[in-house]
Amino acid sequence: MTKAIDILVVDDQADNLLILQEVLGDVYRVHVARGGAAALAHFQNGGRADLVLLDVVMPDMDGYEVCARLKASPATAAIPVVFLTARHGDDDETRGFALGAVDYIHKPISPAVVLAHVR
Repeated sequence: MTKAIDILVVDDQADNLLILQEVLGDVYRVHVARGGAAALAHFQNGGRADLVLLDVVMPDMDGYEVCARLKASPATAAIPVVFLTARHGDDDETRGFALGAVDYIHKPISPAVVLAHVR
Protein backbone atom coordinates (compact mmCIF):
# COMPACT_ATOMS: atom_id res chain seq x y z
CA MET A 1 0.00 0.00 0.00
CA THR A 2 1.32 3.42 -0.97
CA LYS A 3 1.39 6.01 1.77
CA ALA A 4 0.00 8.92 -0.21
CA ILE A 5 -1.06 11.12 2.69
CA ASP A 6 1.44 13.20 4.66
CA ILE A 7 0.72 14.04 8.28
CA LEU A 8 2.75 16.51 10.33
CA VAL A 9 2.62 15.72 14.05
CA VAL A 10 3.62 18.65 16.27
CA ASP A 11 4.35 18.07 19.96
CA ASP A 12 7.11 19.12 22.33
CA GLN A 13 7.17 15.69 24.00
CA ALA A 14 9.33 13.11 22.18
CA ASP A 15 7.34 10.19 23.59
CA ASN A 16 4.10 11.58 22.13
CA LEU A 17 5.77 11.94 18.75
CA LEU A 18 6.98 8.33 18.89
CA ILE A 19 3.56 7.00 19.87
CA LEU A 20 1.85 8.86 17.05
CA GLN A 21 4.48 7.71 14.55
CA GLU A 22 3.76 4.12 15.61
CA VAL A 23 -0.01 4.58 15.46
CA LEU A 24 -0.09 6.33 12.09
CA GLY A 25 3.10 5.17 10.37
CA ASP A 26 1.72 2.00 8.81
CA VAL A 27 -0.91 3.94 6.89
CA TYR A 28 0.45 7.48 6.47
CA ARG A 29 3.74 9.27 5.85
CA VAL A 30 4.39 10.83 9.22
CA HIS A 31 6.60 13.88 9.70
CA VAL A 32 7.34 15.22 13.16
CA ALA A 33 8.10 18.63 14.57
CA ARG A 34 9.14 19.09 18.17
CA GLY A 35 7.46 22.41 18.79
CA GLY A 36 5.69 25.25 17.04
CA ALA A 37 8.74 26.88 15.49
CA ALA A 38 9.83 23.52 14.05
CA ALA A 39 6.35 23.05 12.55
CA LEU A 40 6.47 26.39 10.79
CA ALA A 41 10.04 25.68 9.63
CA HIS A 42 8.82 22.39 8.13
CA PHE A 43 6.66 24.33 5.69
CA GLN A 44 9.13 27.18 5.17
CA ASN A 45 11.73 24.60 4.12
CA GLY A 46 9.47 23.04 1.50
CA GLY A 47 7.91 20.32 3.64
CA ARG A 48 4.34 19.35 3.02
CA ALA A 49 1.40 17.91 4.90
CA ASP A 50 -2.17 16.97 4.10
CA LEU A 51 -3.07 17.15 7.79
CA VAL A 52 -1.50 18.67 10.90
CA LEU A 53 -1.94 17.06 14.33
CA LEU A 54 -1.06 19.87 16.70
CA ASP A 55 -0.48 19.91 20.44
CA VAL A 56 -1.79 23.02 22.21
CA VAL A 57 0.58 23.37 25.16
CA MET A 58 4.18 23.84 23.99
CA PRO A 59 6.91 26.05 25.45
CA ASP A 60 8.23 27.90 22.41
CA MET A 61 4.93 28.72 20.71
CA ASP A 62 1.55 27.31 21.65
CA GLY A 63 -0.60 25.41 19.22
CA TYR A 64 -3.08 28.25 18.91
CA GLU A 65 -0.35 30.55 17.60
CA VAL A 66 0.90 27.87 15.20
CA CYS A 67 -2.63 27.31 13.90
CA ALA A 68 -3.20 31.04 13.45
CA ARG A 69 0.04 31.35 11.47
CA LEU A 70 -0.76 28.34 9.30
CA LYS A 71 -4.23 29.70 8.53
CA ALA A 72 -2.81 33.18 7.76
CA SER A 73 -0.47 31.86 5.07
CA PRO A 74 -1.91 31.14 1.62
CA ALA A 75 0.51 28.22 1.28
CA THR A 76 -0.85 26.40 4.36
CA ALA A 77 -4.30 27.88 4.99
CA ALA A 78 -6.17 24.95 3.44
CA ILE A 79 -4.37 22.25 5.45
CA PRO A 80 -6.72 20.79 8.08
CA VAL A 81 -5.51 21.19 11.65
CA VAL A 82 -6.56 18.78 14.40
CA PHE A 83 -5.63 19.73 17.94
CA LEU A 84 -4.21 17.01 20.19
CA THR A 85 -4.46 18.21 23.75
CA ALA A 86 -4.98 17.40 27.38
CA ARG A 87 -7.09 20.54 27.69
CA HIS A 88 -10.77 19.66 27.91
CA GLY A 89 -12.39 23.05 28.48
CA ASP A 90 -15.11 24.40 26.22
CA ASP A 91 -13.21 27.70 25.96
CA ASP A 92 -10.12 25.88 24.69
CA GLU A 93 -12.04 24.04 22.00
CA THR A 94 -14.02 27.13 21.01
CA ARG A 95 -10.78 29.09 20.61
CA GLY A 96 -9.25 26.33 18.46
CA PHE A 97 -12.27 26.12 16.18
CA ALA A 98 -12.35 29.92 15.87
CA LEU A 99 -8.74 29.77 14.66
CA GLY A 100 -9.64 27.25 11.97
CA ALA A 101 -9.11 23.82 13.54
CA VAL A 102 -11.35 21.07 12.18
CA ASP A 103 -11.26 18.70 15.15
CA TYR A 104 -9.98 17.98 18.66
CA ILE A 105 -8.49 14.75 20.00
CA HIS A 106 -8.07 14.60 23.75
CA LYS A 107 -5.05 13.14 25.50
CA PRO A 108 -4.30 10.58 26.64
CA ILE A 109 -4.85 9.25 23.16
CA SER A 110 -6.41 5.99 22.12
CA PRO A 111 -4.79 4.63 18.94
CA ALA A 112 -8.16 3.54 17.52
CA VAL A 113 -9.68 6.97 18.20
CA VAL A 114 -6.74 8.79 16.61
CA LEU A 115 -6.97 6.63 13.49
CA ALA A 116 -10.74 7.19 13.28
CA HIS A 117 -10.37 10.99 13.54
CA VAL A 118 -7.54 11.06 10.99
CA ARG A 119 -9.48 8.93 8.52
